[in-house]
Amino acid sequence: MVERRARALRDAAARLDLATILVLGAGPAQLGLLEAARARGLHVVVADRDPDAPGFALADERELVSIEDEEAVARVAASLRPDGLIAPGTDFPVGVAARVADRLGISHPLDPATAHAATSKERQRELFARAGVPQPRSHACATLAEAEDAAREVGYPCIVKAPDRQGQRGLSLVAEEAGLGSAFAEALDAARGDLVLVEELVAGPEVTVNAFSVEGRFHSLTVTHRVVADPPAFGVALAHVWPWGLPEQGVVDVARAAAEAVGVRNGPTYTQVLVGPAGPRVVELAARLGGGHDAELCEAALGVDLNGLALSAALGEEVAVESLRPRPEVGGACVRFLVPPVGTLERVEGVAEAEAEEGVRWVRIYRRPRAELRELRRGPDRAGAALAIGSTAEDALARAEAALARVRLLTSG
Repeated sequence: MVERRARALRDAAARLDLATILVLGAGPAQLGLLEAARARGLHVVVADRDPDAPGFALADERELVSIEDEEAVARVAASLRPDGLIAPGTDFPVGVAARVADRLGISHPLDPATAHAATSKERQRELFARAGVPQPRSHACATLAEAEDAAREVGYPCIVKAPDRQGQRGLSLVAEEAGLGSAFAEALDAARGDLVLVEELVAGPEVTVNAFSVEGRFHSLTVTHRVVADPPAFGVALAHVWPWGLPEQGVVDVARAAAEAVGVRNGPTYTQVLVGPAGPRVVELAARLGGGHDAELCEAALGVDLNGLALSAALGEEVAVESLRPRPEVGGACVRFLVPPVGTLERVEGVAEAEAEEGVRWVRIYRRPRAELRELRRGPDRAGAALAIGSTAEDALARAEAALARVRLLTSG
């Protein structure tokens, strides 16, 4: 039944001459791009292993496969022969998409080597060092003894993390030597390889540079203040706020240098930068759309359709420079995330009232009834988000927070 329906949909798409896009991921991080793909009239095929993933509601076809299973994704792509393949909002599948596209001759803005560099923090550190991109001091460690030496060199507190994970998986802030052993074990367990990174903690605000490259030319778009939670949710974003309120040139320069060092010539980049006493330093770069509704914030703030641009890059279409020119009509924009209570979600109330708040573009709830809500420790623990605009960054943030205050997650247990 499902296969017959899929064949019928593909036949209909072919008759209508609709381009087909294969999207890796149907979670919250992919919702904006999926909405853009539907609005554009593409034939949208979505892959995710979670049958309850919210993005499946926006799919013409769904494929229940892990987007980290390269061979499974390759089988889907070989059967589908899409016009484009994209992995927005999540790191490891970026490499999967690039390698599968290269193998099958499908359009893709990244070559496999660039995609590998964009998904390996260890490889990025090497390329940044070679190109002179300012970054925190960092050491790749195979043993706890090596990690102890590295931590003494960079100093406590320090950061311990897996070099090939995101969403705070395998990431710890280590205040003193007594906590290093457990943090090293956690990072090694999370890592896909046999190395762990021990890095300097740079004190200062964190900003995100969302940009788009066309034929090697880097176009900076939104520079946002990445407001993060306190431990134990170290590194988890609570809000992205635009504009960030301080001069942008320095952080844009290092983000541009990072993209060039990794080799990104086409498509979106999402670069996290810490602004410390010695100036901006690049934490990491992702050659994809940001997973915190960054593209939707960009459109609200600057009038630039970053989701649409990413789709064009994935489909091999020419991107006009004019489409990257900011046209701001607001003074501030903000994505604020919803921190859930702990328990089993019974029902959600207040979303309509929240979206009726002045300046609120939308409110999204990530969890369905019967979902288990946990204490905030990692990005996936967040329960939803609101996007708001205002006359200033502070105004937009206040409106987003007022909207989320109207949302009630009713739990049991």
